[in-house]
Amino acid sequence: MISQPEMFNMMAQKSALKLELQGLKMSRGSVYAHIKRTYGLRGNKQSVYTQFCELVERNKGEVQL
Repeated sequence: MISQPEMFNMMAQKSALKLELQGLKMSRGSVYAHIKRTYGLRGNKQSVYTQFCELVERNKGEVQL
């Protein structure tokens, strides 16, 4: 089970990673590096984005109300 705040955070990170893919840099460091470190994903930015999108979609159905 995943809580609503955790799901919100994952969706915000997904959006930030999409912006980073388009060339926008975040002032607090790379979202890509943070996602790789936090969720144990591997690969380049595009493949990590694809893997993370799948992870978010799988967890959407498990949100604890």
